[in-house]
Amino acid sequence: MTQARGLRSYLRSGGVIAYPTESIFGLGCDPDNRLAVQRILRIKQRPKHKGLILLADRFSAFQRYIAPLTASQIASMQHSWLGKAPHTWLVPAAKDCPKWLSGKHKTIAIRVTQHAFSKRLCKQLGMALVSTSANKSGHQPAKTSRQCYKLFSGQTRILPGMTAGAKKPSTIQDLLTGKILRK
Repeated sequence: MTQARGLRSYLRSGGVIAYPTESIFGLGCDPDNRLAVQRILRIKQRPKHKGLILLADRFSAFQRYIAPLTASQIASMQHSWLGKAPHTWLVPAAKDCPKWLSGKHKTIAIRVTQHAFSKRLCKQLGMALVSTSANKSGHQPAKTSRQCYKLFSGQTRILPGMTAGAKKPSTIQDLLTGKILRK
């Protein structure tokens, strides 16, 4: 637990991590730290208007970032998160959701992970994480910690671990329309 406290302190102070997820390594940070999010965007060379995904071990970690939802909407999302394939939902953003997370959108992307490492990480940290692919925009994402060292050494703290081996990135679906944006 001491290690988790140290990592939480690192993230709260603006640190960026590279960590394994279901299919690739992700870059993550404290979603409430604007400077950390800007660091990720700079490292990735990603436009800020695109918005980012939040990853957590439980739905309640997203409450402050999302608008109120109906019980049936929540149930639909929770059902999708029980499967083996990762599923990201675009949901209405809360009025005070930071623009550095939602970009130009009125929605924010959220996913409860079933990946053991990422789930344990979020649980130990007690917070949601920004989750975006560990790559420069337009390039293939890193799938190993070794690839992360080559790409991001000195810019991030790289957490060792393995992806779950999923062949494709998460499905992205709009909660209000049901439209699948990425499968």
